[in-house]
Amino acid sequence: MKITNYELFLVPPRWLFLKIDTDEGISGWGEPVVEGRAKTVKAAVDELMTYLIGKDPSRIEDHWNMLYRSGFYRGGPILMSALAGIDQVLWDIKGKFYNAPVHELMGGACRDSIKVYSWIGGDRPTDVGEAAKKVVESGFTAVKMNGTEELQYIDSFEKVEQLVSRVAAVREAVGNHIGIGVDFHGRVHKPMAKVLVKELEPFRPMFIEEPVLPENNEALKEIASISAVPIATGERMYSRWDFKKVLENGYVDIIQPDLSHAGGITESKKILSMAEAYDVAAAPHCPLGPIALAACLQVDATCHNAFIQEQSLGIHYNVKSDLLDYITDPSVFNYENGYVKIPQGPGLGIDINEELVRKLAEEGHDWKNPVWRHKDGSIAEW
Repeated sequence: MKITNYELFLVPPRWLFLKIDTDEGISGWGEPVVEGRAKTVKAAVDELMTYLIGKDPSRIEDHWNMLYRSGFYRGGPILMSALAGIDQVLWDIKGKFYNAPVHELMGGACRDSIKVYSWIGGDRPTDVGEAAKKVVESGFTAVKMNGTEELQYIDSFEKVEQLVSRVAAVREAVGNHIGIGVDFHGRVHKPMAKVLVKELEPFRPMFIEEPVLPENNEALKEIASISAVPIATGERMYSRWDFKKVLENGYVDIIQPDLSHAGGITESKKILSMAEAYDVAAAPHCPLGPIALAACLQVDATCHNAFIQEQSLGIHYNVKSDLLDYITDPSVFNYENGYVKIPQGPGLGIDINEELVRKLAEEGHDWKNPVWRHKDGSIAEW
């Protein structure tokens, strides 16, 4: 079997899909994208695919190492996301060739399903209590919300009180036993993160996500020392080498690699296994499309420390197109009692509606994250 061709599809709301064809009529799909930099990743995929035309797609480990190690400059969000999407496709092709789901080719499943959570509140969180109540009534047993708007290095207690009141409203709406993830989104600097984590402790969050920017991960040690709330991070970390230091130093309780950013299925499986050796849980990041989610679920199936999975159905970014629109059988992602079953179809376990992909790729997108500024005019973290 040889790789003969590939195509890239820029599709709304903010995704990039990759299709690779083979000379045996088997095609696979992947999702190589950085939110807000889809066109840049597309160019990187074009460069990397020149190495793979005419090659046997089944040599996944070799292709991964060649695409990673043959570049003198490596790593980072663009190159690792391009590599991630290619890797997803190669696994999809291999599973289809052997008529088996990817997890069967990785040692088999250790679980039949995994808990999922639903996003509430949007970028600038509002009406979170009512939103949380609705998603819990629809069957979810965990929610995640952005905690704050923009925050200065040292900010007012008015903003602290606003965050506390929002989380309190969610807890009151859903009761004591629904998981609440509070995403600081890297918007918070260490001085305020210490205050906020302490203030939120009485509401028993499921985790605090990215309490500081990943480039400031050394601050996690100090934050962890003052609160028992589990700390999650990792969506902006792209390889096992990026995760090595936070795992070695015990800074983090939950890692969140993104299978469309962190080298795909091959690398993310290794990252989760590394974390297991440090007794650290995993909750893969995935506010993206159906291919990325399917890849996550295949890895979740094989990793004992995976405990919950992000998914994007109804997320505030999904305008005009949503998670289920691009697959022919939406039931593969049915959520029941807060869980989703591991897809059992060959490859990634989903079938892409190629006709719709091609149609909406003509529309494309130019999604960019917003630019936020503080009242003094300085740039704020989004």
